[in-house]
Amino acid sequence: MSGMSESFLGAASLDDALGAGLAATVRRTGASAGALYLLDAADGVLRLGWLSGIPEDFSTPWQRLSPISPTPVTDAVREDRLVWLGGQDEMVRRYPRIAAVLPYPFAMAAMPLTGARRCWGAIGLMWPADHPQHVTARERHNITTSARHLARLLEDSSRPPTLHDRPRIVTPGAVAGPAQTGLAACDYLERLPEGAVSLDLEGRITFLTTDAARLLGRRTEQLLGTRPWQSLPWLDDPVYEDHYRTAVVSRVPVTYAACRPPDQWLTFELHPGSSGISVRITPRKEYTAVLPTPADLPRPEPAPMGRLHQLVHLAAALTETVTVQDLVDLITHQILPAFGAQGLMLTSAEAGRLRIVGHHGYPGGVVERLDALDLDTELTPAGDVLAAGTAAFFGSQDEIAAGYPSTVHLSDKTAWAFLPLTISGRPVGCCVLSYDRPHTFTADERAVLTSLAGLIAQALDRARLYDTQRHLVAALQRTLLPRALPTVPGLDVAVRYLPAGPGLDVGGDFYDVLPLDDTTVAAVIGDVEGHGVTAAALMGQVRLAVHAHTTAGAAPDKVLLRTNRLLADLDSELLVSCLYAHIDLARHEVTLTNAGHVPPLLRRAPGRADVVHLEPGPLLGVGTGGHYPVTTVGFPPGSVLALYTDGLVEAPGTDATHATERLAERLAAGADLDLHRLVDHLLRTTERTGQSADDITALLLRPTEQGEGVLPVQPSAQPGRLT
Repeated sequence: MSGMSESFLGAASLDDALGAGLAATVRRTGASAGALYLLDAADGVLRLGWLSGIPEDFSTPWQRLSPISPTPVTDAVREDRLVWLGGQDEMVRRYPRIAAVLPYPFAMAAMPLTGARRCWGAIGLMWPADHPQHVTARERHNITTSARHLARLLEDSSRPPTLHDRPRIVTPGAVAGPAQTGLAACDYLERLPEGAVSLDLEGRITFLTTDAARLLGRRTEQLLGTRPWQSLPWLDDPVYEDHYRTAVVSRVPVTYAACRPPDQWLTFELHPGSSGISVRITPRKEYTAVLPTPADLPRPEPAPMGRLHQLVHLAAALTETVTVQDLVDLITHQILPAFGAQGLMLTSAEAGRLRIVGHHGYPGGVVERLDALDLDTELTPAGDVLAAGTAAFFGSQDEIAAGYPSTVHLSDKTAWAFLPLTISGRPVGCCVLSYDRPHTFTADERAVLTSLAGLIAQALDRARLYDTQRHLVAALQRTLLPRALPTVPGLDVAVRYLPAGPGLDVGGDFYDVLPLDDTTVAAVIGDVEGHGVTAAALMGQVRLAVHAHTTAGAAPDKVLLRTNRLLADLDSELLVSCLYAHIDLARHEVTLTNAGHVPPLLRRAPGRADVVHLEPGPLLGVGTGGHYPVTTVGFPPGSVLALYTDGLVEAPGTDATHATERLAERLAAGADLDLHRLVDHLLRTTERTGQSADDITALLLRPTEQGEGVLPVQPSAQPGRLT
């Protein structure tokens, strides 16, 4: 670390030292690019402070990152570990939004800057496409020690670093050669029968030979300092700029052909390096001279590629939102930081009024004042913006006061972007981004926000429809499931129901506990195939059928047999699994019968739990010719019987048998927990990650000694997802 330490010590300030530290990290790790993020204590976001090896506009979508946004840098900070991505395939699998914006092959690492007192931020590093898929031990060591050194530098400083609105660009450094060598290289290039051009990392031409200018059809002074796709109309195509982006990000040579009007085809060979790109230009047939364009020809404005890629990034994120709350969270944590805004008002147009469905950065009194405004309100520009279908931008209080003086006094905001949310001319609502300080809205920022409004409108309309459907189905399911399980003397009971993850309707899990007399109890659990209204309705019919046959005194196997006949009469296309338990508290035994359901678990003594292997009968609804074998096992006081649905042990990429064995081990290890804490423990510690593709129900039963108190049953009317 001596080289890095010397560069730190030689820096004039903390800001310079951090930039030098990033440059040294890029050199030591052999990375092609690097970024240094710092946590902003004011709003909790990660802000890009220093950038090396790639143009600034490439980083536009990620200059401000919410701590909960799905990126390698935020994951590294949140999980306090090195995050490594070996290539584009892994990026697509783990971070599809980033892959959509940077569809280029490269390897990447992110490492938190964790000190003794706190986490200060993170560094992100990129390697060329030919880097091995796995990080080497030497690279891991260099990344870790560099991050540790940067964190120590931040902790030892007497003042925090300066956070600017835009990242500072640093270079890894290069060895300078004698001036004579540079002149000789220029002479060498001029003598070659082909064009040679040098681009910096921003894509600007820093050098070109006489033949290159002739082939491109411009004079040298017209091309120096410009980007080829801006100064040459026939190269003004996103495809050609994307070739340049591929070379910069992936650090691999790129070759393509382009036609200079009217019919001159040229081959461009791009050879990237740490300081820029060398371009070789050769004609594909005999070159015909073309008169140069006049020197005073106006050049087009730079294309805002960073903003366009930011729009792609946010558009991909918007497609993943399901509920209105998802949309509000996305705007709050990703769109507001991306545009430097601090406040949000998201409204939907309902019955001639603007109802606030989400907000951020406003006190409750302001929200209450702005809720349910008429669509033709003059209190704010929202009504006029929605009526006209055109966004309105106000960079200061003076600007908005000219037409809407009341808006200035509603809050302490000083700049606003009012974005109408419309779909095919139909008003959906209005999205308002606001700023704590005056803000200048650039032309490209206005264009991106306006485009983003259309995507937000689609997401809001879709989310409102989903929420309505989900609430209806959830209400149906709540009416079909028991509102509360009965208190049974001599038996502790605990139950949990977790709905499926976002994007899926409510499922068909059901359960019940039915006291039959003073010493016998029936417990049932089942799962209807599929999700949605049909599954929920069938679940209610099956549960009521089981309840009716049980209370009528039918034996366990007869309960399932008669319920199966009911499903045959209903001619349902859905199948149902069901597990029925008849508990005899006096005899200390339980009789079980199974209709294609996952097997129960039984813990007879502390430290030991087993899978109860039952001979299964057919699923309910398969046909009327099957039978349902019964199995009776001991169930003494203190034992725990665990009934559950397959969502607890079955998930893509997992082995259900191994997952069931691990669940039994956890049941055995929870001997010191009461029943409610035990069921929570089982649901929290499953091997499943992310959102579940299926709903989950777990029902635990434990006989008690005569005279022991009975635990209150957790009501099932208010299911909740555990965190």
